[in-house]
Order: sequence, then C-alpha cells, then structure tokens
Amino acid sequence: MISPVVSVIIPTFNRCEWVREAVNSVLAQTFQAVEVIVVDDGSTDKTYDMLMTCGNSIKVIRQSNRGVSAARNQGIVHSTGQYIALLDSDDLWLPRKLEIQVDFFLTNPEALICQTDEIWIRNGVRVNPGKRHQKPSGMIFESSLALCLVSPSAVMMNRSLFDRVGLFNESFPACEDYDMWLRIGCRYPIHLIPDKLVIKRGGHVDQLSRLPLLDSYRIQSIRDIMNSGHLDPVQYRAAASMLIQKCRIYADGCQKRGRLEEAVFYYNLIELAGMGVDQHAAFPEEI
Repeated sequence: MISPVVSVIIPTFNRCEWVREAVNSVLAQTFQAVEVIVVDDGSTDKTYDMLMTCGNSIKVIRQSNRGVSAARNQGIVHSTGQYIALLDSDDLWLPRKLEIQVDFFLTNPEALICQTDEIWIRNGVRVNPGKRHQKPSGMIFESSLALCLVSPSAVMMNRSLFDRVGLFNESFPACEDYDMWLRIGCRYPIHLIPDKLVIKRGGHVDQLSRLPLLDSYRIQSIRDIMNSGHLDPVQYRAAASMLIQKCRIYADGCQKRGRLEEAVFYYNLIELAGMGVDQHAAFPEEI
C-alpha cells in the first residue's frame, strides 16, 4: 500500500451521474498516491448506491444533509494525506492536475496553498471568463473582496493550513468558499499555477451560486474577518470599503422589497464601517 500524499475530498448531494464522472477524473490522475473521500451529504437519489459500486478505490462517508461545508469538513477530518485537494461533484480534473500541484509544493516548500486555472463550461458550452474573474497570484486578499477568485476544485492545500485558519464555516449555506479564501488570503499567499487543469461545469439548477441572499453571506464574512484581528490597516480599510459597498446595495434591495428591519440593520452597518475605517470597530453579528 502506498501512503496517500494527497487526500481528495468530494462532497455530493443528489448528483449521481455528475459525481461518477468526478470520481473517474480523480482515478485517472497520473499521480496515484491519493486517497479519495466522497462525502454523501444525505442524498435521496441513487448517489450512495452508485458510490458503492466503486469498491475500495474510494472511501465513502454518509451523513444526514448538513450542507457542503459540513461535508467538506467531514472529509478533511477523516483524511490522512499531507495535502488536501477539493473537488466539487459537478467538476472534472484533467489527468495531470494533481501531479503538477504536488510538483509545485515540492519546488516551493514554503507554500501552503495553490490553485490552477480552469476551463469554464456553461450548459455544455465552453465560455471565456470575464476579465474580473481572472485569477491573481500571491497576496490576493484585497482583490478577493469583490468576488470569489479561488475555485474549490482548483485548490490544493497543505493540511497544516486548517490548523492555522480553521475549517469551513458550517453556518454558511453558500459563499463558504469566499469566507475561507478571505481567512487564508489575509495571512498567506495563494499561488496560481496558470495551467488549465480543471473543467468547471455550471448552469445547472442545483448550483449553490443560485441561492438567494448570497450577498448577505459575503457581508457576514467580511464582518467576521474585520472582527478577527488578523487584518493589517490597509486590508482593514479595503474590507471596510467593500462592506460599505455591499451593504448599501443589499440594504437598498431590502428596502425596495419591504424588509425594513433588515434594511435598517445593514444601513447601520454602513455607519459602523465608516466610523471604523481608522479605528477597528466591532460589528454586530445578527439583525
């Protein structure tokens, strides 16, 4: 038996055919010192039965439906590899993805996280990401505040990173990855390998990015990172500026839809963020 160098974590919920293709793309990797952990997050279709046909090539963890963060965390906790690679169950890897990332870590032993570039497929058609979606490399915290610039399926992390920043926030039904990359990106460089080694498939109806209220979770994440004490003054001012921008858009939307109490809460956050740009203010957690 080869001890796993990389643990691959695949969370899935009711994606029987998608996850079969995702697993096959891992088993086809040129780098073979891998354990594959699929966390079935309470699927009610044939997902679990299909996974059982894979035999000893994968480890399956079954849990009640608790969301993607809890599923990823379960996989991470039960993993044994030095490096953790995440793969969403609707995405695919090209065969040399893990090999190239492991080589990167061997060449750059101080690095804790890297991601590759990716190919975007929407409703079966290849599309080109817009300029604002182009991935930066290095200390990317400020540029990551506006939108998520790290793809879960593209990253590989030294498992020690989770001891430093914690696991995924299980209270987030969406934007949990945005939250994680802010927590990492304010303290450590996130390196980019420019090879397109991930096929990112989107456009289907069950994507978490289609959930409502996404900006409320991003606002909560920025609020949490501003309260964390980990930001330097430049990062704090950038976070406060983005918090003001996102709160104004969200509060205006709440007011337009008659959610007045919620609107008042976010308008108040704008005032607190404005006052706290030069002196770190503590932000309330709930409406």
